[in-house]
Amino acid sequence: MAPPSPVLAVRASHGTLLRSGPPSCDEYSTFQRDNGRSRFVAFSNDGSLFGWCSGDKVNVVKVADGSSVQSLDLPKTAILEFSPLGSVLATWQPYSKTQDNPQGETNLQLWDLHTGTCLKTFYQKKVQGWCPNWSDDESVAVRNVNNELHFFENNDFNTIANKLHLQKVSEFVLSPGPQPCKVAVYVPGSKGAPSFVRLYQYPNFGGPTCALANKSFFKSDRVTMLWNRKATAVLVTASVEVDKSGASYYGEQMLHYLGINGETAVVQLAKNGPIYDVVWSPSSSEFCVVYGFMPAKATVYNLKCDPVFDFGTGPRNAAFYSPQGHILLLAGFGNLRARWSNGYKVWHYTGTVLYKEDIPEGAELWEVLWQPFPNGTFPERPIKYQAAPSELGTTEAKPAQVYRPPALRNKPATASSKLHEEEPPQNLKPSLAGDKQLSKTALKNQKKREAKKAAKQDTKTDAPPLHSDPPSACPAPTCGDPETDKKIKNVKKKLKAIEQLKEQQAAGKPLEKNQLEKMQKEAQLLQELEDLELGV
Repeated sequence: MAPPSPVLAVRASHGTLLRSGPPSCDEYSTFQRDNGRSRFVAFSNDGSLFGWCSGDKVNVVKVADGSSVQSLDLPKTAILEFSPLGSVLATWQPYSKTQDNPQGETNLQLWDLHTGTCLKTFYQKKVQGWCPNWSDDESVAVRNVNNELHFFENNDFNTIANKLHLQKVSEFVLSPGPQPCKVAVYVPGSKGAPSFVRLYQYPNFGGPTCALANKSFFKSDRVTMLWNRKATAVLVTASVEVDKSGASYYGEQMLHYLGINGETAVVQLAKNGPIYDVVWSPSSSEFCVVYGFMPAKATVYNLKCDPVFDFGTGPRNAAFYSPQGHILLLAGFGNLRARWSNGYKVWHYTGTVLYKEDIPEGAELWEVLWQPFPNGTFPERPIKYQAAPSELGTTEAKPAQVYRPPALRNKPATASSKLHEEEPPQNLKPSLAGDKQLSKTALKNQKKREAKKAAKQDTKTDAPPLHSDPPSACPAPTCGDPETDKKIKNVKKKLKAIEQLKEQQAAGKPLEKNQLEKMQKEAQLLQELEDLELGV
């Protein structure tokens, strides 16, 4: 039996619709397009159900034939989510209260999708962590309520089956896969105490000694926790909002590993800078991290947190494994979306564009989702290295021109004129052929050496020219006026800072208002630099 063809859900200002997958990508005939401005769309975990908030109702239909499952009168609903088996629909609307009702109304509802009845309502003021977290078989569900995790069994939300009390617990994630279910919990540090993540097996919550693993660390305002598919380990990305060293506008991140066997480790990253993405392989035996100041590095690690392959550097901030785990996609996405001439494309994995849709002028594209399928639905196919035929071309784009100061224009490019050094993947490095993988200690020392090297380079850049240079050396061009030379140096410094901001923006990092204003002065600074260098 041939595997099914997935569909695409498209949410835009001119309506919500479903499209069949490649090669036709026609509008799905069994789904009646909703011409309203939907607030949210979602598929069930197995892709059999599709739901959306139309602004006056919450609708759920079967994807196969478009037949209605439920239509609920919930005009204020902003978000919805299906339970793993598609038996419960969770809906959330912004919390509000009035003078007549100072306590407000319950704003989190759980609905039985088979009968359309409301199973339970809760108060849930914050949108963060609004939805209960279910085990895959729906035998366990959990909510965070005032320093406690409340556990429910078999979708009976009127009875709390178990509680896990941890002062100031802020994040939790249930493990995937079969029972016994496990839960990862995070408690932020306070008053000089470190933050910590613990792994428990439900319902063994007798105290810290019952934890499967425990990892304490400083420098953590928030975390993201990611279980692997086999529920044997968790990766924790810990972030602080402010980097006290001043090395980054965007705080600092560290990556931690916890195994249910009690093993913990800090993942040693070979380049300074933010962590953009962390993904587990479907095999649960390795994970990929995209990290470091642009151009970012991408490295695959094993369960001992040792690097097994380094992809070098490039303009990327995201990684995706194929469902079978035999293809890894590295990609770079910007953080700004134009309100005109926007659209989406469907690619073949070899880079060929299979379908392209441009959104009409005056309309806005908000979201595009692939229909999900259960694990094992699609068989692994042999990888082809020849692009699939298409009339729409490929993903290859013209290389962008790198900014070069006026003094270096019309001159041959040299290694010293590069803004940063590109690093190829490890299998394309001749000097590393046959070398053994770096150990954790070697990676840590390498990282320190790179930081010292960068600091020395900055010192050399800011230092005045040495008069003891040999006659053959090429000193920086000057105009003979120390005051003008100082102005030139200051302008170049500002342009370099703008270039760094542009790289950070391209990497998907949001910029502050003052940083955006600084970028707008680039043309003015370039003109000023040309005027100053006329006499050089």
